Amino acid sequence: MDSDKTTPPEGDAASDTSQQAPADALSRTPDDLEAEQAASPQPAATTPEEKKISPVKRFLRKVNIYLLIFILILVVAGAITAVYYLNSQKAPSQPGINSQSLSPETLKQLANTDASVGNTNQTLTIQGNAIIAGQTLMRGNLNVAGNLQTGGGITAPTITIAGATNLGETQVNSLQVSANTAIQGSTTMRDLSVSGASSFSGAVTASQITVARLILSGNAILQVPNHLSFTGPTPSRSVNSGVLGSGGTASISGSDTSGTVNVNTGNNPTAGCFAQITFNQPFASQPRVIVSPIGAAAGQTQYYTTRSNNGFSICTNNPAPANQSFAFDYFVAG
Repeated sequence: MDSDKTTPPEGDAASDTSQQAPADALSRTPDDLEAEQAASPQPAATTPEEKKISPVKRFLRKVNIYLLIFILILVVAGAITAVYYLNSQKAPSQPGINSQSLSPETLKQLANTDASVGNTNQTLTIQGNAIIAGQTLMRGNLNVAGNLQTGGGITAPTITIAGATNLGETQVNSLQVSANTAIQGSTTMRDLSVSGASSFSGAVTASQITVARLILSGNAILQVPNHLSFTGPTPSRSVNSGVLGSGGTASISGSDTSGTVNVNTGNNPTAGCFAQITFNQPFASQPRVIVSPIGAAAGQTQYYTTRSNNGFSICTNNPAPANQSFAFDYFVAG
C-alpha cells in the first residue's frame, strides 16, 4: 500500500523531472525558500520585436519643421531669381514693320483727295525721321516732348509757355506780362506802356520820355547837362492900353512856365498894370513868378508883379518911357 502511494503516475514522470522539489524542502522554512528562489537565475522575458522605422521618418524626427519651411522658401526664391536672370539675358525681339509701296496712280489719287488714317482713339508712332515738304495742319493740340527747332518763323495767335524760356532775337507786337519781369540785357522797345509802378536800378537811356508827373524821391538829384526847355501852349494875355499910352501894344510868347512879354509904348503912358497873363492850366497853389527886364527902357520902369493860381500881371509904379520897345522875361514855378 505504501509503495503505491509513493510511486508517481507514469504520465507525470516528465513534468516531475523538470520541477522536482528539493529533498530538504520539508525541512526549510518559507523564508529560506524565498531567498533561494530570488538567488536562482530567472528566465529572460521575451519582448516583442521592435518595428523597423523608415529613414525619412527618422530624418523628420531629427529636423525641425520650421527649418524645412525656410529651406523651401529659399529654394523657391532662388528658382524665381534664376528665371528672371535668364529672361533678362535674352535680346528683346524687334517688332517687324511691314512696308507698303505706293504706286504713281495711288499718289495722284492722294494728291487730289483727303485721306484719313485711323481715328482719335488710335496713335500713330513714327520711329524714324519724317520730312514734310508741304503744309501741315493740326486741328488738335501739339505736344512736343523734346526740343523744338524751327528754321523759319512761328506764327500763332497765342503762345503759352509754362516753364523757362530762352529767346534770341524776338519781335513782339504786343506784350502783356501779368507777373514780374527781369531783363538783364539791353532791350529795345518801340512803345512801352506801364500802368503800374516801375523801378529801375540802373541807368535809363531814352531819346524821349513823356510823363504826366515826375517825382524825385529822397536825396535824388536832377542833372540836366544840356539845355532845359519848357514847351506848351502859349497862355492868353490882356493889355491895358491906357497904361501903355495911345497906340501902345503888348504880346506874349512862351508857355505857362516860361516866356517873354514884348511891350511897345505909345504917347503919354501912365503907371499901372499894363499886361495880365492867364495860365492855360491853373496851378494847384499860388506859384512863384520871376520877372526879368530886357532893354534899357524896361530898366527905367519901377516894375512889380501880382500873382494868383490862374496867372500874373506886370505893373509899374511910374510911367514907362513913351514910344519905346522893351520886354520882360518870366519864369513860373509851383
